[in-house]
Amino acid sequence: MFKPLLVAAIIFISGCTTVVIDEYRRSDGELAEGDSVVILGRRHSSEYETEPDLIACVGRELHNPELGVNIIPEQDFVDFMYPWFEPRTAPMHVRSLDRLMENESVRERMENYGVKYIVWIDGSTETTASAGSISCTISTGGAGCFGFGTWDKESDYEAAVWDFRDRELSGKLSADAKGTSYMPAIVVPIPLIARVQNNACKGMALQLQQFLMPAVTPSS
Repeated sequence: MFKPLLVAAIIFISGCTTVVIDEYRRSDGELAEGDSVVILGRRHSSEYETEPDLIACVGRELHNPELGVNIIPEQDFVDFMYPWFEPRTAPMHVRSLDRLMENESVRERMENYGVKYIVWIDGSTETTASAGSISCTISTGGAGCFGFGTWDKESDYEAAVWDFRDRELSGKLSADAKGTSYMPAIVVPIPLIARVQNNACKGMALQLQQFLMPAVTPSS
């Protein structure tokens, strides 16, 4: 069962966002020199796809060779392993790795990359509500806008950490973030944006670092 680990309420001058991270851990992470981690987005759903920019954000936040965390960029990995990690062919369960590794070409490519963990992130960020209106006019005397608008966004992501070498699920993390953005307009519209997806990314990356490198004290 998931248990709450971190509840962070982050208030920005631009907007406000609340991020909640949950974690389920079956085993502690362990990365040796030369080990790599690949972070991939699930895109098998017809209703949404996990955004590539969210995957890239988590990879950038987590990549830290000085701490021993080497992240393989998603697109580089998918292209190198083509077609085995395309949305239609990617393994959906950790037990599928045994069958995949029967392919000698796939096995050799994974070993060349030094893959220790595969992290699958599933979910999306969506606009859940909006209200208000803004109107703008242009005349010979000038131009201007007046009104007020708000919109709510919600992120819901789950990361499954597969231990590639032991062919087992090491654990799962989930990140839920909510936020409201505002757009007051008195002559000029002023957007006050809640960075919902970005805060979900940073919360998940920090928790993944603690998951994969439990002996390392996070710097932030």
